[in-house]
Amino acid sequence: MRKLPSPTFARKFAGARWALLKNPGTLTKRQGLALLAIKQRGGALWRAYEMKESLRAIFAGDLEIDEVNEMLDHWCKRASRSRLSSFIRLSKTIRTHRDGILASIRLGVSNGRVEGLNTKVRSIIARSYGFHSAKATLALVMLACGPIDLKLPYERASLST
Repeated sequence: MRKLPSPTFARKFAGARWALLKNPGTLTKRQGLALLAIKQRGGALWRAYEMKESLRAIFAGDLEIDEVNEMLDHWCKRASRSRLSSFIRLSKTIRTHRDGILASIRLGVSNGRVEGLNTKVRSIIARSYGFHSAKATLALVMLACGPIDLKLPYERASLST
């Protein structure tokens, strides 16, 4: 918006970035008004927001695998016709990795825990700059994160019975 000839466009949609990124239920009043202005204007930005929210709803976790499969098909078809290059590329990626995505939903497995652990380790490594040896850094990682015991969903279910 700032690259457009008139700076009024950027001012008109001030605060819209966070409104577009947040979940609709957690919007502030100002963000809700910014989102309403985008909706009234329509166009590619509103189409992209609707596509993002519909995909978020598919992965919310409250649908059966058959419903997810059907809705994912519908979403990919809609994204392919959207004329939005990012969503066209995403629909191709989803189609390529469809079996893995559906298996992840069916089993309730995600890489969120591993990604969180990876972020924590990187943060510790950044803080340990200047240590005299890698052993000290490794000890700090093990102190903060160790012993790591990741259980898969089917392993957690068998332990509780």
